[in-house]
Amino acid sequence: MGGSMDLTDETSDSQRWDAGLYDNRHAFVWKHGESLVALLAPRPGERILDLGCGTGHLTARIAETGATVVGLDHSAEMLEQARLAYPRLEFVQADARTFTFAESFDAVFSNAALHWIKEPDLVLGRVREALKPGGRFVAELGGHGNVRAIESAVRFAAMTLSLPLAESFWFFPGVAQYAALLESAGLEVTFAALFDRPTPLEGETGLRDWVRMFYQRVLSEIPPGQEEAFLQTVEEAARPALYRDGQWVADYRRLRVIAIRVDGGSHGS
Repeated sequence: MGGSMDLTDETSDSQRWDAGLYDNRHAFVWKHGESLVALLAPRPGERILDLGCGTGHLTARIAETGATVVGLDHSAEMLEQARLAYPRLEFVQADARTFTFAESFDAVFSNAALHWIKEPDLVLGRVREALKPGGRFVAELGGHGNVRAIESAVRFAAMTLSLPLAESFWFFPGVAQYAALLESAGLEVTFAALFDRPTPLEGETGLRDWVRMFYQRVLSEIPPGQEEAFLQTVEEAARPALYRDGQWVADYRRLRVIAIRVDGGSHGS
């Protein structure tokens, strides 16, 4: 995971992002996305939207090809860091479910962001409207079964310590499910793949750093003085499955897709 599209607006349970922790300890999120940029194959002069751009590293990679790129994210914290790092690029704060642009795009790109939004039909409707006829959507997001062992350990820790834990706030679709959503939005699927990507986490604290980054909204609800016990219990529960040769390894599964805007018929916006 990684991009930073909040699944709600400015509500109390929205994910808050530590952009420094994201870049310092979770750079693998955008580095794995570099191969997705190759799949996008941006060309000089193309206009491309980076949807859920986070701290802007892949936005910059796309810009290096000569394309005109706009980075869009919901998180003000992420965008602040992106603008500091890449002041010449354009970054826009907006919601992936409702964004609009006056000028359409040759391609919409998204890496590790869209699984944060549990209303994919709204997102894909906006993607289609943003694309020129024949424009392409190239995306990677968490796929079915993503971080299953981590989620299980977090739930076990919450249950063990009698802490509240809401239902999963992620959307991890399989190939058939996401392909159907794309087709319903008027986006013709030309490529789709679900695959495992075991991902090493940095240092002995790698798992708890990951939990602090991506379960921030859960940790914020833990009573004072119980966070350490919670994190220790998560580590103990996850260790048999995720600690290998002295290193934590996150059980990532990713879904990659390419889809093309097709005209004709009636599609929701």
